[in-house]
Amino acid sequence: MLAGCASSGGTSTDAALDPDNPWLVAGAASSTGPSGPRSGVPDTTLQAENGDGGAVDRLALNAIADIEDFWKAEYGKHFEGEFQPASKYISWNAREDAGVDFCKTDTYKFVNAAYCRLDHSIGWDRGVLLPLIEEKFGPMAVVMVLAHEYGHAIQGKAKMTGFFTGALVKEQQADCLAGVFLRHVAEGDSAHFTLNMTDGLDGVLGATIAVRDADPSDPDNVHGSAFERVTAVQLGYTDGASACKEIDRKEIEERRGNLPVTFEVDDEENQQLPVDRDSLESVAQALAKNFPLREAPTFDYTGVTDDCSGVTTTEPVSYCPDTNTVGTDIPDLAERGGPLDGTDEPLTAVVQGDYNAFVVFVSRYMLAVQQERGLDLTGAQTAGSRTACLSGAFTTKLSEEDSDPRLSANDLDEAVSGLLADGKAAADVDGEVVQSGYQRLEAFRTGVLDGESACWSDFD
Repeated sequence: MLAGCASSGGTSTDAALDPDNPWLVAGAASSTGPSGPRSGVPDTTLQAENGDGGAVDRLALNAIADIEDFWKAEYGKHFEGEFQPASKYISWNAREDAGVDFCKTDTYKFVNAAYCRLDHSIGWDRGVLLPLIEEKFGPMAVVMVLAHEYGHAIQGKAKMTGFFTGALVKEQQADCLAGVFLRHVAEGDSAHFTLNMTDGLDGVLGATIAVRDADPSDPDNVHGSAFERVTAVQLGYTDGASACKEIDRKEIEERRGNLPVTFEVDDEENQQLPVDRDSLESVAQALAKNFPLREAPTFDYTGVTDDCSGVTTTEPVSYCPDTNTVGTDIPDLAERGGPLDGTDEPLTAVVQGDYNAFVVFVSRYMLAVQQERGLDLTGAQTAGSRTACLSGAFTTKLSEEDSDPRLSANDLDEAVSGLLADGKAAADVDGEVVQSGYQRLEAFRTGVLDGESACWSDFD
């Protein structure tokens, strides 16, 4: 977050094979049902050029087979013309010097998965990228990767894009089209895979966050922030292919509104607000300004509210309805806003930063907002989701020009990372959290994009 500042943006175009493909590794997981490959189902007969017939290629080809079956059935319902499956599939091991060419690119050290518009083919690295994704986020994350690449194949043939279409639009459309297919899997209609709404879908979203644009001020980063990528996947999952067709430059600009998309000052990424009493008091003043209450809560910065009748105390910030008090363990909260384990790993879904802490503080105030309306503060699906939504609505208020403190470019991603990891900003008064990270993020996204009124109507 910033202590008060205008923004600019950058665009880029892509070549036949995008060198900045979002699955490139720089330098180098129903609610409770099963998630992953179905047992006892024969592998597809599809083959990949240069494939080794191993587990990774089988996973990739089974994913491709189900994706193709889905779009064969659905394509004509949404797009003109006939569905054209990819011309071929190419597998390689990026560790091997004697690699093959893919889309006029030497695949040695090419840690990637991609669609090639030159010959309408799809390729993947079975040696480094896909095993790493599967290890960190589960097999359904690999399916997501290939559904995204097939999204590029769909958009080109369906004329969703043109010569002058920017890379960000293409990437958002592909994420959205992947979300459409994931809904099909989650509904139990995929031959080779199942997907639940908890660890399965959370792993998919974790992989999406991991390949976000980490430096929003770099003009070559045109695939979207974690918040934007998750939003695109959720648009497809929730609203279907029609929503993907609506994604263009204008739609993205309208969706962004005043949300910061680039760093506004030099070294902004490292200029985090300290999570201390002064900063928390500043956030509290902004909360009172944007969500004024007849009886404002008391803020206790000496620790969480112990001995609150009938309520389980939450850490590192709590709300006690009886005394209308927000209690904060500042050292504990500051740890959340500081360096986190896993930040330096390749393909990490961990986004460290001050707003990962501040949004939890914000969420406990939002319980006071609900109490003044006479709403029940217990229940993860209701009070917890409503809390996440209201926290999102306030987050957008921080993007206004006169806001102090003011939202910084990475703050949304910091909140998204925390919501997916443990969901403390989506907890009810007792700390109960919706099990699905997808639902937590959906609630927060609703608040950010649709505002306070949607929180009252959507999470009644």
